[in-house]
Amino acid sequence: MTRFSKGDRVSVLNDDVNGVVVSVSGRDVTIETTDGFPMILDEKELIPAAGELKIEIGSIGRILKEKEPERRKAVVREKRTGDIPPPEFDLHIEKLVKNHRILLPHDILTMQTETAKRHIEFAIRNRIPRIVLIHGVGDGVLRSELEFLLSRYDNVRFHDGNYQKYGSGALEVLFTQK
Repeated sequence: MTRFSKGDRVSVLNDDVNGVVVSVSGRDVTIETTDGFPMILDEKELIPAAGELKIEIGSIGRILKEKEPERRKAVVREKRTGDIPPPEFDLHIEKLVKNHRILLPHDILTMQTETAKRHIEFAIRNRIPRIVLIHGVGDGVLRSELEFLLSRYDNVRFHDGNYQKYGSGALEVLFTQK
């Protein structure tokens, strides 16, 4: 049973997104963001918004147990040789929302660019050296928007992603850290 119900105000963990629960299906919670975009998230990715916290009697122990860090045994690992592949973020609209057919083309493009912006800023904040944004081939509208978005950042370079892996439908973004 999910902790959220229709009408609850929520915030997304590890992201600066707030919204209202529109529907709940199992563990999938559909929210409408404050910007008016629908997002489908796992209930574990959401927390009640400030002032909305509902705690059932007897659930405090369960909440504390969930927050308790796992105790792990120390594992000695050998250093790997070679590069660690960069994280890939697929910006195809069907990967971002389940019911994308009801969206207008402008809304789709806005959602894709906002998603890319969140991933870029996350990489900068967490000092990730490079990421891959998969935009697809299409008419080149999303790629143009991504190039414009990336050109506004200092210390960011980008080029076509690996052609063998992505064809001409991806950009590899490199972050120069200070």
